[in-house]
Amino acid sequence: MKIVLAFEVHQPTRIRGDFLWGEKIWTKPEGTLRDFYFDRKLDSDIFVRASRKAYLPSNRIILEKLDEQKRDPRGLRVAFGVSGTFLEQAEAYMPDLLESFRQLASTGRVEFMEETYYHSLSSLYEDQEEFKEQVAMHREKLRDLLGAQPTFFENTELIYNDQVAQRVASMGYKGMFTEGAERVLGWRSPNYVYSSRGQPKLRLLFRNYRLSDDIAFRFSARWWSEWPLTADKYSSWLASQEGQYVGLFMDYETFGEHHWPETGIHDFLRALPDEVLKHEGLGFATPSEVVDSEAPADEVSVDPSSTISWADMERDTSCWLGNAMQWAYFLTIQRLGRELYGAEGELRQVWRYFQLSDIPYYMYTYGGGPGEVHSYFSPYSTPYDAGVTALAAVWDFEKRVRSEIGAVDHPFVFAREGRSVGKYAYTVQGLAKGVREVGDDCLMEHASKADLSRWLGLEVGDLELSRHVKALEERGDLEGIRQILQRAAQGHKRI
Repeated sequence: MKIVLAFEVHQPTRIRGDFLWGEKIWTKPEGTLRDFYFDRKLDSDIFVRASRKAYLPSNRIILEKLDEQKRDPRGLRVAFGVSGTFLEQAEAYMPDLLESFRQLASTGRVEFMEETYYHSLSSLYEDQEEFKEQVAMHREKLRDLLGAQPTFFENTELIYNDQVAQRVASMGYKGMFTEGAERVLGWRSPNYVYSSRGQPKLRLLFRNYRLSDDIAFRFSARWWSEWPLTADKYSSWLASQEGQYVGLFMDYETFGEHHWPETGIHDFLRALPDEVLKHEGLGFATPSEVVDSEAPADEVSVDPSSTISWADMERDTSCWLGNAMQWAYFLTIQRLGRELYGAEGELRQVWRYFQLSDIPYYMYTYGGGPGEVHSYFSPYSTPYDAGVTALAAVWDFEKRVRSEIGAVDHPFVFAREGRSVGKYAYTVQGLAKGVREVGDDCLMEHASKADLSRWLGLEVGDLELSRHVKALEERGDLEGIRQILQRAAQGHKRI
């Protein structure tokens, strides 16, 4: 039985709590837009505290055990999913921590998994270009900072459905981690490798949430019948499992932040690898090692209407999209992406910070046990305070975007056979990018109806450009249309 020990390592960038109440809305920023909207001081304080209590001591323990067991083929292996915003903050606030992750990477027995750079919900967007761009950004960051080349995927909060699987498989990843939810697996065990229906080459590993949560949530719970949890007891539970592997996946803050060092959590982490190896049938493996060596037991299908995640008891997307505030925020973020289509620079970067899944997570209003967990992570007094703060900030940002890039009120909607292909242009720059990216069939359909020239004249108000494009549309000169719009994009208001 292989033990897959995997950790989510993430810290968000938090919207300033005084943005609305401090009457910053509709005012002129002093300094960068990022500092106008986001609280870098709060981020730094939290990151340094978590590093000292959790990340640094846990990294030291894992490095120590990796070294001790390096000659044992069953010895410790670990996997990390490290967000881009975490790596940014490590660079800025705790370089020693970044160095310790480099040391982990250099052992050859630590796998770094791919994810979205901004720990975002972009895999659920209508237009998938942003998802792909964030994954590419994350891949580049891991390579530059840690020398890692990920082949295994871990989506934000283990979000998964068949559509996400198709997108991940199209980018060439061999496997993907997700949640072992009973409503998906049914009678089947999470301890087997599965393939994704429709994407047979994409292997799926499922988190054993009961065994994972025994550490992540219940370790220091004195009301728990199994308290205190010791490494020898836990390893005996692992040894009693049946299947190909046990997927243990939890937040890295479990070790020192969620459970303080005084609880003995670091002692547990230090003892666990040795206790596991006392059982002859147990050994550690990375996610890639499991899918490379084990055949899938079955295939799994998850319709987008039943998307799963590891969040809360529902294990779906309701913790981010369960109320009107969250949906308003989610839709505004996607609308902003359409308005910024073709844009680069500071505006696009700030928009991406607004995409952090943590922001709508703080707006969760259902209460109960899950509500307490959401409140624990939130820097705001209530979910309603989180909601009005985030919505005020993002609507202020949208107004600023429209003003700075000169976005029109009615976008150009790229369509094929009358159906949107998910691309919209609010500027000439966006139109130029769109005609480069859509296929010739889509562009010819628009050109045959003079859609491009009409939009440029009526919405943008550039009659000269409209006349030139109309002439090219009449000739069916698609390459000419692409070239003239590319040149025109350079002359219009830069974004």
